[in-house]
Amino acid sequence: MLKFFQKAEKIRCGVVGTGSLGQHHARIYASMKDAVLAGVCDTDPARAAEIAARHNCRAFASVDELAGACDAVSVVVPTDRHAEVALPLLARGCHLLIEKPLCATLDEASQVLAAAQAAGAIVQVGHIEHFNPVMSFLEKHIDRPGYITTERLGTYQTRGTEVGVVLDLMIHDIGIVLALVKSPIARIDSLGINVLSKTEDIANARIQFENGCVANLNASRLSLKRSREIRIFQDNAYLSLDFMNQKGHLVKKSDIIAYGLKMKVGLAKPGDVSSIPVVDVPIEKGEPLALELASFVESVRAARQPKVGAALGKSALEVAITITDQIRRAAKPA
Repeated sequence: MLKFFQKAEKIRCGVVGTGSLGQHHARIYASMKDAVLAGVCDTDPARAAEIAARHNCRAFASVDELAGACDAVSVVVPTDRHAEVALPLLARGCHLLIEKPLCATLDEASQVLAAAQAAGAIVQVGHIEHFNPVMSFLEKHIDRPGYITTERLGTYQTRGTEVGVVLDLMIHDIGIVLALVKSPIARIDSLGINVLSKTEDIANARIQFENGCVANLNASRLSLKRSREIRIFQDNAYLSLDFMNQKGHLVKKSDIIAYGLKMKVGLAKPGDVSSIPVVDVPIEKGEPLALELASFVESVRAARQPKVGAALGKSALEVAITITDQIRRAAKPA
């Protein structure tokens, strides 16, 4: 059964995994007014001690010891260790934020969901883009998407290569598309290429939904630049948005009609770019990870299901695994 916290009671938070991302979980928890960073844990004791000293908290020698001091824990370890770390934490009654993807396999994801249900614990999955102000804008303005394209490019680094680029990067856009389209999937067609890793480094997936919407997703971790962009077309608007720089533009059908009327009366001429109704999107910028962790802590405090719960995390994982399976089958010699 979920525990309710008093309004003035601080949520005791912990972090398992203090690497390049986990250190930021620790930083943000330590800065929260309604939470306290109780401690951290890492397979590298020296690294855990360094982060603990930085934020004046305790470095725990084991996950079990950390669990005893925490109400909520971020699991920020390699994907193939998510279930290994999450299951004992859930058994101790900790609420969890598990970095995306939820797990490396559907079987492990099912084990985590069952353990969370048995413990009455919240599991939030770290699909961070759902807390990006860009996503907040999309949720307000997109209600019937017809065609979506996404591009997610990253530079090569060894971190994260325990899984392919689909589970590493594309899964962000899978989660975004599932949340926006809200329709069962009719068909998935995928391709990918291994270049420097044992798994795919470049991938493309075309997802067709039962409501007719089509999403074309591209991901690469071999780019010379980083990019996180989405373009959405629906019957009354076109949006092009940049998740990384939190900006973009919008073209509305109503504005195009008005532009056409201006051309008819001579107030605008064909090819007059300055008159084309492209509007910059008003996005109030914010740190997505800080917004994500604040939402997680509030879900724990209010004993409510998180915005990105385990069910959505598992659905995104199912799609990602379907894509990777298609890629691997195609790569096998006939």
